[in-house]
Amino acid sequence: MKRYTRKIIGRRELVNFPDLNLTNVEAKIDTGAYTSSIHCKEVKRFQKEGMDYVSFVLLDPGHPLYENKPVEWPLHKIRDVKNSFGAVEKRCTIKTRLSFFEETSVIEISLADRSLMDYPLLLGRKAISKKFVVDVSKIHFAPKQKICVFE
Repeated sequence: MKRYTRKIIGRRELVNFPDLNLTNVEAKIDTGAYTSSIHCKEVKRFQKEGMDYVSFVLLDPGHPLYENKPVEWPLHKIRDVKNSFGAVEKRCTIKTRLSFFEETSVIEISLADRSLMDYPLLLGRKAISKKFVVDVSKIHFAPKQKICVFE
């Protein structure tokens, strides 16, 4: 029998994005999805100092971490992503650090309007593969982080 050295996570976890100053965001873990996505609105591409950037407003007014401030971030790629309804759409993606379960890694995340979804964040298998095993009968295995301002 093969023994796993990977950490076990549940079907939902509280995760952190230190670079975006987001702490304890509830994520749905979705092994059927390849990419990850975060809820945001007002996504706009622009150029800054000769580089491609994207601005966006994270989350919704009802979310405790909502700040109603546009975030400006270097654009990683424009990707064709199949949404939850099966339609292919072009989405801006960024790269940022994801932190939970004492693990920090840089992931690619698409910017999408997830207002019709139950969770503001979906973590796909590209973000969790080779690091975690999902136990779908559990939720919130990762310890909750203290609220703090990241440097």
